[in-house]
Amino acid sequence: MTRSFPAPGGALAAALCEVQARQAVTVAARLRYPTEMDAALVGLAGPGGSGRLDRVTGADTGGGGEGWRTWVDEVVASWAVCLLADARLAVTAVTALGGDGCGEFRRLVAPGEADRGAAALLRHPDLVDPVAGLHRSALLGRLDPDATLVG
Repeated sequence: MTRSFPAPGGALAAALCEVQARQAVTVAARLRYPTEMDAALVGLAGPGGSGRLDRVTGADTGGGGEGWRTWVDEVVASWAVCLLADARLAVTAVTALGGDGCGEFRRLVAPGEADRGAAALLRHPDLVDPVAGLHRSALLGRLDPDATLVG
């Protein structure tokens, strides 16, 4: 995510942007894989890779040395971008995890001025919409307390 939507500025801005992205990915992954069994199953089957995300963002995959791309979970990445682009949705998601998540995920749910500046591109709703839109409805369904598991 931080490659496609980099932080403007120097090393501090890049670090602040990465922290926010990591917090968003952590929340998204915990929502997507709420149990140890869920996480173990994705580890066994594999998450699917970054192919479609690369195409949507126009990322330059550049060739070799990037085996990590096979372990990108498109749904988690899409959900994370949704959370970064919508502060209210981020608060709802962190609250759904329970506990004192708002403190643990402060840079995601209550970013300061430096955080917002560092992740301006990553948090811009119009810029990230192609990625966020891939799985936004599934995230909203996951966060809907009235949703049923059986349809």
